[in-house]
Amino acid sequence: MSQTVSENTRLTFIRIVLVEPAGALNVGSVARVMKNMGLEQLILVNPHCDPLGDEAKRMAVHAVDILEQAIIVSSLPEALTGCQRAIATTARSRSQALPTDLEDPRTVLPWLLDCPSALIFGPEDRGLNNDELSYAQRFLRIPSSSCYPSLNLAQSVGVCCYELRYLALEIQPTPAQGMEHPNPSTVPLEVLEGYYQQLETLLLRVGYLYPHTSNSRMKKFRRLFNRANLTGEEVTMLRGILSQVEWAINCNNFVAIDDTLKASPD
Repeated sequence: MSQTVSENTRLTFIRIVLVEPAGALNVGSVARVMKNMGLEQLILVNPHCDPLGDEAKRMAVHAVDILEQAIIVSSLPEALTGCQRAIATTARSRSQALPTDLEDPRTVLPWLLDCPSALIFGPEDRGLNNDELSYAQRFLRIPSSSCYPSLNLAQSVGVCCYELRYLALEIQPTPAQGMEHPNPSTVPLEVLEGYYQQLETLLLRVGYLYPHTSNSRMKKFRRLFNRANLTGEEVTMLRGILSQVEWAINCNNFVAIDDTLKASPD
């Protein structure tokens, strides 16, 4: 009994996030496999189908409650509100603008246990694009046959849900399962997002970024800070630096500071 309680508690933290799902049959199948494996939180980002329609309910069978409790949001950042960790799934080769570390499910998924977290899946026809991938801290690819590597959305969710249940049943996951990831961030992802928005605004203002290139440059900053696994205190410190720079600009203090440094005998 204690093992079942531990398993359910650990899985309760995890959200399955579907970005722009197009097929009601897939959404219903996802709900069913989530309930099969003990996961409860389903978040739908701008769905292109009716998650409570007949097709979805027919595929969900006895998991209609998962569909009824699913939360529909308009953006991925909104879906990640309250999460401390996020893993994005992808089946394609990565561009150099994003991390190249694609991890195996059994290696990376333990990282989602025991704190508010999200596992993100892209639309059936294209997967997650680079903008969507940039909101995640780590990246998962299901190793499949080179003869036909592409998995159906519901199949991909099913594989990952099974692995999460398997790992949750392990009371003390070993380092080989990926729990050794250093200094895991305890910062809600919306707090990090606020820092990124403040950073981008300031860098545009001082001319380090230009509007036509800011998106690609900010992806690199996101990669850097996501890799750093910042604490809440560190984010507060970084935002304080940005706020001080903004104050200095507004007060025209940069000129005075520069003149003082030039006049210094050192």
